[in-house]
Amino acid sequence: MRRALKVVDAISEWSGKVVSFLVIVFTLVILYEVVARYLFGSPTNWALEVSLAFYGAYIVLIGAYVLRIGQHVNVDILYGRFPPRVRAAVNLFTWCLFFLWVGSMMWKGWQSGWHSLLVREREPTSFGCPVYPVKLCIPVGAFLLFLQGLADYVRNAVLAVTGREP
Repeated sequence: MRRALKVVDAISEWSGKVVSFLVIVFTLVILYEVVARYLFGSPTNWALEVSLAFYGAYIVLIGAYVLRIGQHVNVDILYGRFPPRVRAAVNLFTWCLFFLWVGSMMWKGWQSGWHSLLVREREPTSFGCPVYPVKLCIPVGAFLLFLQGLADYVRNAVLAVTGREP
């Protein structure tokens, strides 16, 4: 079991580090637009759409890494005062809600992404940036998030039952 948890953690770490390079890409696109617009007086019609597409893919794909490093938002008014074993038991309930949400995100994301790919969906603008690559990132990101959530669920279950972290 420890090996499986380490593999999932490694996948989340690796995917998060790879996806984090998208920040550089959309930053460079925005920088190009600023320079073209204000230095050369020649704005582009594609930079905003392209940067938003990269940003959308980044947001969807970085979730598993953010969950891995524990940086998702928590409401800690009461939760933070509980001992670790009680927190783990509370988490077991909230993970059920998480799995419902991420499962629907995978299912509906796949349907939307696949349809978008089949029709080669594009933005309805003069540039017409393709939409389907970003939409196909949704089920991939949801699956990565599901894997990391499953690993964390197992950790919480072991802690709630035994009182020891796996």
